[in-house]
Amino acid sequence: MSSEVLTTDIKTKRPSGHPGWNEFVFSMKRLFKNPLTIIGVVIILFFVVLAVFAPILAPPPRPHNPFLMPHKGWQIQPTPPSAENPLGTLPSQYDILYGVIWGSRNAFRIGIAVVAANLLVGLILGSIAGYFGGILDEIVMRIADIFYAIPILVMAMALVVALGRGLKSVVVVLIILNWPTYTRVVRSEILVVRNMDYILAARASGASHLRILFKHVLPNSIFSAIIVASMNVGVTVLIAAALSFLGLGSDSGYADWGAMVATCRNYIVGPPENRLAYWYLVFIPGFTIALFVLGWNLLGDAVRDVFDPRMRRR
Repeated sequence: MSSEVLTTDIKTKRPSGHPGWNEFVFSMKRLFKNPLTIIGVVIILFFVVLAVFAPILAPPPRPHNPFLMPHKGWQIQPTPPSAENPLGTLPSQYDILYGVIWGSRNAFRIGIAVVAANLLVGLILGSIAGYFGGILDEIVMRIADIFYAIPILVMAMALVVALGRGLKSVVVVLIILNWPTYTRVVRSEILVVRNMDYILAARASGASHLRILFKHVLPNSIFSAIIVASMNVGVTVLIAAALSFLGLGSDSGYADWGAMVATCRNYIVGPPENRLAYWYLVFIPGFTIALFVLGWNLLGDAVRDVFDPRMRRR
């Protein structure tokens, strides 16, 4: 009888250990509870492996600039997949496999750099606007409204042309244009948190604004911005690929998925006798872009389920 009572007590007892560790374990269990989450993580890990081991999987002929795709000859016509070129070659004999592998490293550079910069700017401006309010809030939000009033792709094209076409200009332009989303999200969360009892207690105890903001307000307001950031990595790479396809990003021969599709624009449709003769030229880099974006979108949905307090305990 005593052993049964002891077993019941053990089963009904709350998890032992540090509360933070218990929350971490719960988050990981919830994160991988959905099969779609596992698919998203596997996709991202696949691209991580490609990016990390790119020098081994596709040794660059130019170590000083490995993103320049090597020629496999000087024939103008593309060649289909073969034993020598498993994914075929682009026009001018650029190796598609090399472009896919090194393009994954390029995609991570663009996506993570832009999203990290946007998140940082959004945290700073959103914190100022949401916590202090007043005229600062009005100035920041009205500037954000101006950015929202212009279609992002049209604005990006104009700014890239003004700054000079190239991948660096694309990254700078995306950083300039994407910060309002993060600013609005952080501001909306801080407007809710700043009037809670523990914030009022901290003010009453004489804590400075910076201490309250960084120790109490931001740690409880940043999760929504993290969710947006996890979803926007793929979207950022997609916009960068679109700009490269339009001729405003990477040059031809650069290991960039959008530029690879742009190189093949004259071969999207094959000759009359075989319209699908060059199917691999657009399909392989296009499918790679779609797979990369899908992986980040699935991961973003999972992060939302973990960090959103309205869905976390469902």
